[in-house]
Amino acid sequence: MARACFGAWTLVLTIVYYAFPDAHLYSWAALGYSCAIAVLVGVRLNRPRRRLPWYLVSVAIACFTTGDSAYNLILAMGDTPDFPGVADFFYLVFYPLLTAGLLMMIRARNSGDANRSALLDALVPTVGLGLLAWVYWIAPFTRSEHLTMPEKLVSIGYPLGDVLVLAMILRMFTGSGKRLNSVAALGVAMVGLLISDVFYGQDQLNSAWELGGPVDLGWIVFYSAMGYAALRPAMVSLTEPIERPSPGMGSHRLFWLSTAALIAPGVLALEYMQGREAEIARGGVVDAPVIAGAAALMFLLVLGRVADLAQSQRQAGSRERALREAGTLLFAAATEEDVTRAVKDAVATLMPADQPYHLQFLPPAEGSDGETRVSRVAAADLPEGFSSGGFHHVVHATQRLSGHRTGRLVIGAPDPVLHLLLPAFETLSSQIAVVLERIELTAEVSRREGEAWFRTLIQSAADVILLLDANGTIRYATPSAEALFGDDPTGSPLGGLIAENSQEALREILFRVRSGVGDLDDIQLTAIGAGGRVVEIECDLRDLRNDPTVAGLVVTLRDVTERRSLEKDLTHQAFHDALTGLANRVLFKDRLEQAFCVAERDGATLGVLFVDLDDFKEVNDTLGHAVGDQLLLTVAQRISENIGKGSTAARMGGDEFAVLVEQSDSVDAAERVAAALVEALGVPVEVVDADGAAHVISGKCSVGVATNRDAETATELLRHADLALYLAKGNGKGGWQRYQSDLHTAMMQRLEMRTALHEAIEEEQFVLQFQPIVELVDQRITGVEALVRWQHPAKGLLGPFHFVEAAEESGAIVEIGAWVLVEALRQFTQWKTENPETTLRYVSVNVSARQFRGTDFAAQVRAALTETGARAEWLLLEITESLVLKDADKVLDELKALRAMGVRIAIDDFGTGYSSLSYLRQMPVDVLKLDKSFIDDILHSRQQHALVDAIVTLSHNLDLAVVAEGIEEAGQRAALDAMGCQYGQGYHFARPLWPGDIPALAVQPEPYPVRQQAVV
Repeated sequence: MARACFGAWTLVLTIVYYAFPDAHLYSWAALGYSCAIAVLVGVRLNRPRRRLPWYLVSVAIACFTTGDSAYNLILAMGDTPDFPGVADFFYLVFYPLLTAGLLMMIRARNSGDANRSALLDALVPTVGLGLLAWVYWIAPFTRSEHLTMPEKLVSIGYPLGDVLVLAMILRMFTGSGKRLNSVAALGVAMVGLLISDVFYGQDQLNSAWELGGPVDLGWIVFYSAMGYAALRPAMVSLTEPIERPSPGMGSHRLFWLSTAALIAPGVLALEYMQGREAEIARGGVVDAPVIAGAAALMFLLVLGRVADLAQSQRQAGSRERALREAGTLLFAAATEEDVTRAVKDAVATLMPADQPYHLQFLPPAEGSDGETRVSRVAAADLPEGFSSGGFHHVVHATQRLSGHRTGRLVIGAPDPVLHLLLPAFETLSSQIAVVLERIELTAEVSRREGEAWFRTLIQSAADVILLLDANGTIRYATPSAEALFGDDPTGSPLGGLIAENSQEALREILFRVRSGVGDLDDIQLTAIGAGGRVVEIECDLRDLRNDPTVAGLVVTLRDVTERRSLEKDLTHQAFHDALTGLANRVLFKDRLEQAFCVAERDGATLGVLFVDLDDFKEVNDTLGHAVGDQLLLTVAQRISENIGKGSTAARMGGDEFAVLVEQSDSVDAAERVAAALVEALGVPVEVVDADGAAHVISGKCSVGVATNRDAETATELLRHADLALYLAKGNGKGGWQRYQSDLHTAMMQRLEMRTALHEAIEEEQFVLQFQPIVELVDQRITGVEALVRWQHPAKGLLGPFHFVEAAEESGAIVEIGAWVLVEALRQFTQWKTENPETTLRYVSVNVSARQFRGTDFAAQVRAALTETGARAEWLLLEITESLVLKDADKVLDELKALRAMGVRIAIDDFGTGYSSLSYLRQMPVDVLKLDKSFIDDILHSRQQHALVDAIVTLSHNLDLAVVAEGIEEAGQRAALDAMGCQYGQGYHFARPLWPGDIPALAVQPEPYPVRQQAVV
């Protein structure tokens, strides 16, 4: 009602003010003083706890109105008000009074505690708006030439006061949490005040101020909103403590803070947009230092806010950890007394180490409603009997207990600590409720265990419960005993139920229990069940002879026959191969370690055999895995039959088996078993495939033998047997080999070589030499063969003999070959570029079988040609006969692709392998390179001479060029030339040369000089 009357009264006065300009003095004074009176009326009607802030607000409004009245009175008397004058005094007093009132409201709402997060959130927009006030409101006064110093100071006082009041309002908004409605009316009032003050200042600066204009509407809004805010019942909340808002930052607050932070750069941009000529005339952006300072200050405020957020995150993590620890303590409680102790420990864990606190328990209240709740209350509002410990606020928690009782406790601490930990206390309270409910249920179950109806549960149990007297006679047996033993055993001795092999164990157990050793659990016995079947049982014994309700021994029996059988099956599966039934790798290693220790102790010889089937993969690939399984079963059977009873056979995986030979006095026993296994498994095996067709396949194997005489541990013994198997495989299939110490050394050297090769590739330690290929007629160089060398950092320059084999095994040959291909083409391209008249026509590069069979070798060659800028006809690739003969279709496709590019192909070392004349006709080959072994005896062996002559003739008929390798004598060159062989290479012409030596030899016009040197 009061608000409606005030609103109607304000509306009437506003209409009168604008309708009757001559009555401005009275109507404006009525508006202002009505607002001041409305504040006092609101204080009387709503009775806030703290009235002084509202009294200060009322006095501030009265001063503001007094200033207006004085100003209007002077105008009404026909005079011009002085500036500064009496009215300005009342105007300026208004701002500190209003600020003081708002500040007192802020402290009352925050219980006198500083709220750093809310303060920072308020300061950022305050600084931004203060910057705007300076640039567009205050600064013009300071630069005005027609204002005196007192006039400037008074003019500046108005906007400074507005900024101060604005800061208070923003602080109230940022610290209000979710209760913004009570502050909104004050915010509207301050906005109206600020707008009118801004326009009033501009009009004063421009000497354009007129009474009764639209600018007065802002002050009318200020009066109306202030009076309305004081008359609302919600005005009480403006001086009441509120829950401190979370230090987090919502999206709306982040938006306004970001907008405020952009005010400084926005002002700077606007100043720049107003025109460079004006700025130059004024000597630059006059307000640049102020803008920069405001921007720096807002940046520091934002950094402080970010630091607050980080600190709150760390505090939240610490509280979460403390709450988990508290929960652990609490859930370990078993009684209400334990809960009390756990709550004390939990609160001590949750509280910060440097903060004092107060904790008080009161005895449970009888007849309570049993409600569980947690609330933060003032110390004065605590129920009777509670103490706050000297703190202003406390957390009051109630907990429902059994028997319609309620537990009560009080936690006192500094207000910031209570605010931060209140959610944790609420969680702790819910945990307490759960624990108390669990304790109550446990107590109820314990109570019911003593009641008569609980006997039905015992009688329905699957376990057998027997009650024995002092002599071991069964006084009571649950009904489940009849199902286990076939009839009711009551009245018979317990020993009559137990099998003969467990009688001695039963007597010992009963003697121990009667002797007072205490209860016994998980006793394993064998009993005679229904129908005479043997039953595995597990029993627990409890000595309750001193318990008057029992006065005897309580035996609990359970049938574990099926469980024991299942455990045996699972154990067998865990340590045996599912297909062959032999021991698996785990069991074999376990037995080997035990046997190794025994053999070391007794000084006996222990042998280990590794057995691996030869060509087993081909059986699976051709006949299928089912046939392969048949072969493995037969092999396992034959191994078991030939190793003896004291030995252990195991399947290690796939087609690999191991044998642990029983101890003996010499190594001969292991070797005899190995020889017997090779012989037994060498007998062909007849199998049947899925279609019913019979096949006879080979079960031949290779065996590696090792003994503990050469090993220090069981693991080393296994490794030795594996190395011996590797040697047996390398020496040919279908045999056995014993471990030798030099085998291990050679293997380590091979592994070191592999590692060194990969390092050499990464560190680019390989280099190329080139051996000339000459025309035998005039001995002119037409080509070169690229030969790879390893510039070893310790061993010096190494030839292919030292590393090619290891590179082939490890796969490093692929990377080495790719490098040789690119480097040879790059070098040859360089020669052709530097001397287009060189006699060199091509470079010959060797390709390993592994490199050729890699992924799309033709594409690799094409990429190498592109990278080096070489022409395809400059490249001659040398491949071996073995590569041509294996995977002929795939090789043919690759060779055709290379020939299509223009690359030529040569067969290297022709005649050293399985030479077939048919592939020379079918394969796209350009050159045959005769191996050195054909050339060595060409002058001394008529047959060898005739053979080489035939190969050369055949090659000419097939349009193939022939290069003779290893020419070391002039006679060999002459003989080959006479046969019609076109090209040759060897020490007779030149050893492998470095790249820098080749160009000089490839431009000589005279025949190539023959080097007179010894054959190496």
